[in-house]
Amino acid sequence: MNPEQLRDASLLELFALEADAQAEVLNAGLLALERNPAAAEQLEACMRAAHSLKGAARIVGLDGGVRVAHAMEDCLVAAQGGMPLTAAHIDALLQGTDLLLRIGHPPGGDPGWAEHAGRAEIDAVVHRLGTVDGGAGAPVGLAPPAPAAPSLPEPAPAIPADDTQERMLRVNADALDQLLALSGEAMVESHWLRPFGASLQKARRQQARALRAADALQEALQDAPDGNAGAAAYTALAELRQLLDEGHDQLAARLEEFEQYDHRATRLARRLYDSALASRMRPLADALTGYARMVRDLGRTLGKPAHLALIGAGTQVDRDILEALDAPLAHLLRNAVDHGIEPPEVRAAQGKPAEGRVTLQARHNAGRLVIEIFDDGAGVDLDALRRAIVRRRLASEETAARLSQAELLDFLLLPGFSMRDTVSEVSGRGVGLDAVQEMVRRVRGSLRLTQQPGQGLHFRLELPLTLSVVRTLLVEVAGEAYAFPLGRVLRAAAVARSEIEQTEGHQHFRHEGRAIGLVSATQVLQRPEADAANVREQVPVVVIGEAERIYGIAVDRMLGERLLVVQPLPAALGKVRDIAAGSLTDDGTPVLIFDVEDMIRSVEKLVSEGRIEGVRQAAVASVQARARRVLVVDDSLTVRELQRKLLAGRGYDVAVAVDGMDGWNVLRAEPFDLVITDIDMPRMDGIELVRRIRQDAALRQLPVMVVSYKDREQDRQRGLEAGADYYLAKGSFHDAALLDAVQDLIGEARP
Repeated sequence: MNPEQLRDASLLELFALEADAQAEVLNAGLLALERNPAAAEQLEACMRAAHSLKGAARIVGLDGGVRVAHAMEDCLVAAQGGMPLTAAHIDALLQGTDLLLRIGHPPGGDPGWAEHAGRAEIDAVVHRLGTVDGGAGAPVGLAPPAPAAPSLPEPAPAIPADDTQERMLRVNADALDQLLALSGEAMVESHWLRPFGASLQKARRQQARALRAADALQEALQDAPDGNAGAAAYTALAELRQLLDEGHDQLAARLEEFEQYDHRATRLARRLYDSALASRMRPLADALTGYARMVRDLGRTLGKPAHLALIGAGTQVDRDILEALDAPLAHLLRNAVDHGIEPPEVRAAQGKPAEGRVTLQARHNAGRLVIEIFDDGAGVDLDALRRAIVRRRLASEETAARLSQAELLDFLLLPGFSMRDTVSEVSGRGVGLDAVQEMVRRVRGSLRLTQQPGQGLHFRLELPLTLSVVRTLLVEVAGEAYAFPLGRVLRAAAVARSEIEQTEGHQHFRHEGRAIGLVSATQVLQRPEADAANVREQVPVVVIGEAERIYGIAVDRMLGERLLVVQPLPAALGKVRDIAAGSLTDDGTPVLIFDVEDMIRSVEKLVSEGRIEGVRQAAVASVQARARRVLVVDDSLTVRELQRKLLAGRGYDVAVAVDGMDGWNVLRAEPFDLVITDIDMPRMDGIELVRRIRQDAALRQLPVMVVSYKDREQDRQRGLEAGADYYLAKGSFHDAALLDAVQDLIGEARP
């Protein structure tokens, strides 16, 4: 490893994290390419992931990782050039992906594994990637890959703990809940110091005025005629003046100490709260690693090609519930492949694709986690299920014949129940679905099985979330804070009153070429309207809904994007209309989170009853001075974190986005002073992002810097022609160069 390239030892850990993330992209993309080798979008995503890993490996000096990623990139580039991807190519690329993961997580924690013990394996994989032929078999001299075992990837071997490794400790979920609640209270309480400090400042100013009054009186006494009374008053006043001076000095010293304590206490409370929250929540994707490969490998083993479709993998989940879900989800997916998906010849006879599809979908619903697993197979043979129930003497033939579909399916959840008479490595022991049911009951959730005729079995798990995290758009309505889940917001914009039209008593405005009905949030929530004296010409509007049910909700003002901890409302309240849950902001302000579906129903009721009223708008508060904000847009975790640390260390307020589309959404929701963007990114590249910024009237003057691996003159010219103000090549990247460029564009961190 080149020590000059390694600015920070933590970059190795960042590479490991990036290897995990990009391996998921590669696994998903390669499995998709195996089904459709001509899928240009997946091919581009895989090539970009290999390219990012190559760049990240180069930054931290992992030459073995650079070689493997480069060989994978060459293979993918050849596929883009017209070379057909065969099963041999996919196997070789998957092997390269697994090897990059091992380089990121070396056996025994040895960072030099790739350069020593792993060199032979790296050489073999690079050779295989370079020599694989265009046929269906493996290249000469290499044995074809053995069929994968129908199981999840083996966990990494345990690494003996030592003083240099991070120690892990299991903490009870209730203890973490209490820690998070206490940290939230500490953060709220810390803000009470600020008004107390303000009162001390006021006392200091009053004391200063008393000193000036004493000086004036002293001067007046000096001018008065001499006398015993005047001399005594002068002496007393001098003593009072001395006492006020001493008190003023002591108050000033104590006030400075208090301000330092206030700063430290507030910062500590914020760090405590963030740490407790981070330890509690994780994306569901953390529990899904390897499931797509498991479904693919199990299908190949059983002679039934299948793939896994994931929807909502980024859904935030309580850490303990996530761990509890691991085995049940694995069993449900195995069950779908083994019992649900038919052999290719049967599917072909039914007009289905030869490859089966298993879907895992997750989402939040009113503070609860909903996970659904279903397949496109034949489902459960209800007649066979009835015979199994009778055969196992769980019901008589007459009773079984009268059972409904729902009642029949419930038998599958009984301990020890199986429709198989023989036991295989995959199923037949009757210890699967009842274990899933037991886990669901343990966390006070529910499990429901349904099936449509001719379709696969549908599992719906609904689990409680003591805590959940959701990114929201915070707004103010009638002087109180409310939050829209950002995933349900189509657009947030300021609509000029001149653009609001009135038709048959209903207000609407044009959005993307269609008329959008406009409703005041105060009317939906039955809150008092804003003072007419504060009405302004721009109306903040949040557009929600889908398909034909799209409405604009007029609010008093936008407060920006926030990541909120969702706290379900007490069950004693029942269902609160238009509200899904509650939360607290970091300054202790209570927030109600909207139930968007319920709100849409409320709006439709107002429309049907003809009770829609005109909207008003309250004045917008002045924006306080702040540190200059920089948005870093890059799909490489290593590069993002490196740039964030450099800029934050200089005092800038830094936000990050994972690709161009994410960056564009952030820019429309929050103000920034500078954008730093990569070029090659998924969904929207850096050039398109720069063009959109330059075409937007509100963002046109925003400085933009491009930081890219591409260092050719035509690449620089392309970036500058799109509207970038500065172009910096990562190949010649230096800390000082980035910081100097940022300072040249927007100045120091504090204006």
